[in-house]
Amino acid sequence: MPTRLLVLPLRGRPVFPGIFIPMMITEESDLKVIQESLQADSYIGLVLAKEEEPADYTSDDLYETGTVARIVKKINLPDGGLNVFVQTMKRFRIKKVLKRADPIVVASEQLEDFDTEGDEVKALTRSLIGEMKQVSENNPMFSEEMRLNMVNIDQPGKIADFITSILNVDRTEQQEILETLSVRERMEKVLIFIKKEQELMRIQKKIQGQINEKIEKSQREYFLKEQLKAIKEELGMPADSKSSEYQRFKEAIDELPLPDDVRESVEQELEKFNLTEPQSPEFAITRNYLDTVINLPWGEATPENFEIGAAQSILDSDHYGLEDVKERILEFLSVRSLRKDAKGSIICLVGPPGVGKTSVGKSIARATRKEFFRFSVGGMRDEAEIKGHRRTYVGAMPGKIIQGLKIVKSKTPVFMIDEIDKLGASFQGDPSSALLEVLDPEQNVSFRDHYLDLPFDISGILFITTANTMDTIPAPLLDRMEVIRIPGYIDEEKIAIAKKYLIPRSLERAGLKKSSVTYTKKTLEEIANGYAREAGVRNFEKALDKIHRKIARQTVEGSVDEKVKVTPECLPEFLGQPVFREDRRKRITRAGMALGLAWTPYGGDTLLIEAVRTPGKEGFKLTGKMGEVMQESANIAYTFVRSIAERYGVESDFFDRNHIHLHIPAGAIPKDGPSAGITMATSLLSLGTGKQVAGNVAMTGELSLVGSVLPIGGLKEKTIAARRHGIKKIIYPKANESDLSEIPEHIRKGIQFIPVEEMVDVVDKLFGK
Repeated sequence: MPTRLLVLPLRGRPVFPGIFIPMMITEESDLKVIQESLQADSYIGLVLAKEEEPADYTSDDLYETGTVARIVKKINLPDGGLNVFVQTMKRFRIKKVLKRADPIVVASEQLEDFDTEGDEVKALTRSLIGEMKQVSENNPMFSEEMRLNMVNIDQPGKIADFITSILNVDRTEQQEILETLSVRERMEKVLIFIKKEQELMRIQKKIQGQINEKIEKSQREYFLKEQLKAIKEELGMPADSKSSEYQRFKEAIDELPLPDDVRESVEQELEKFNLTEPQSPEFAITRNYLDTVINLPWGEATPENFEIGAAQSILDSDHYGLEDVKERILEFLSVRSLRKDAKGSIICLVGPPGVGKTSVGKSIARATRKEFFRFSVGGMRDEAEIKGHRRTYVGAMPGKIIQGLKIVKSKTPVFMIDEIDKLGASFQGDPSSALLEVLDPEQNVSFRDHYLDLPFDISGILFITTANTMDTIPAPLLDRMEVIRIPGYIDEEKIAIAKKYLIPRSLERAGLKKSSVTYTKKTLEEIANGYAREAGVRNFEKALDKIHRKIARQTVEGSVDEKVKVTPECLPEFLGQPVFREDRRKRITRAGMALGLAWTPYGGDTLLIEAVRTPGKEGFKLTGKMGEVMQESANIAYTFVRSIAERYGVESDFFDRNHIHLHIPAGAIPKDGPSAGITMATSLLSLGTGKQVAGNVAMTGELSLVGSVLPIGGLKEKTIAARRHGIKKIIYPKANESDLSEIPEHIRKGIQFIPVEEMVDVVDKLFGK
């Protein structure tokens, strides 16, 4: 064999000596090597390239060790390429590069194997053949011819080379075997490769077994299901879950008293369900739809079945006081009882938080023996929450009205819609507009939910809505409801409510016995005045819960007796220092101050107005976060007082040489409305005359520019606030005299009401004629 060789770069894997292989030659540079070799002595050097990507290789891109091969046969291909058969001879190493490229020519040195004999080599040979037999038996990729070739090879080195060439080994590791001249070392490396191949085959066999097991299980289940299906068909039973669902829906729909147009639509959906494959997404959508339809109360509305006496007893047992509210509710229920018709029954309970609006709704449900369903619309911005989603959307579901009917399974329940004054609106729609159809007796006889898309009569529902204020309720929505106002509670009522309802309920929540904690009346008064001065009783209940939690801990620790008496002296220990203190009450301490009465969504409150003067340039300044309407009232009061000031002893140039500043604490709370007009005028006149207004007098009324006192709203809530703050006299517009009859006697008791028509009447009452 020549020492000068033309080199053919190999892109895939190295070729080992002693084998006969075909090679496809397509690259221009490779074709040139073959042609020149055939013209010379037909010998070429096969050397592995370091990188696999096709390129114009140079000698620097090749490994140093390769295989000498002789071209035995050449076949020309139609596309210009060659198919050559070569016989590999021996290993060689590049000693010197004679030509770096196009084609690569090198001076070679033939390499000989060593460590070819010995017991260790014989043992390794047997191990290789034995292990490979095991591999070939479990791998269908190894043909019978490969097994025979391996047995017939008599040289250990060639056995190692042959095994390496047929194993799935990385090209760099195969090149490493080619470069290993020690036969013993070469066989050891190949044995490691065989072990790796066996491990891979073991994992492969495990995975294949798991897959086969699953396939066999699924096939077995399929055959069993088919057999079960045939048995059920023979017995006349539903053959599968779909058939049983269809049968269930069909029986339920046949029993429902559906109108003709509704029945036609529902039966079409049922047939569609029967024709749909269970794997289809439409199957689940139609099934959910039919499930909703059959669970709705399609039957006739049950007649009203309650006694007015029993209804009154339930209202009295559930709520203390609220006599006028109970009267209105009983009148309302009496009309329903006589008409035997629930249409047009929509109540709106308006009042501050914590006065019992929601519990009144529950009591109405108990009194009328009806199912009760409550949901809140506070902050709701999507009309689909009321009228449902169309079924074209993924995850579509009916609106709250249809959901509620599906839950209560009654056509004439009581539905409470909480926080109707806090409805929102967004790009997704206006829920308040959607409620117009729900609450309109003329429209809700054929209410169409977007999801259901069938006319459904909801006129039998007794709707009760709750709100803190009517200002934010849209006028068309308010027009459909009968408003019942629930005012706040005075201290006496709070104490009675605490004794009858709050304390037993709070003790039960804390795990304490009813007899284990007692309160004195003075203690409850102190809680109402010092810790829970509000229109409702929610903070009162929180204060009781806090006391009982502390007592429960002391009971567990064993630091208290079985019975605990809560006295006013104990309250700072349980509740901390009072939030509202007597010395912090809004009190008149100097001229220029007056006490007004205000209405808020959270109940009535007192309003302290302060005015001071600063000598200097004439001016009038307002602070206290007043709204636009209140600022106009202040300017009217200022102008009017200037016009009558001299009549009451105010110096003629008082307003010319003083800058007047009028302020309403607290500065961070927004305030608006015209009802503080006479209070601001009184404050300014008190400043001008230097006379102090009596501390037990509060007033409310809108002031006109010519001095008339105009009517105001919320007199009842304002009176409750006045009583809560110890006011003895209330000056109010004469036009509101009719509102006094709405205020219960126990709230008016001890308060003198002074009606006025003109601002001069207010001044005469306060400062004398």
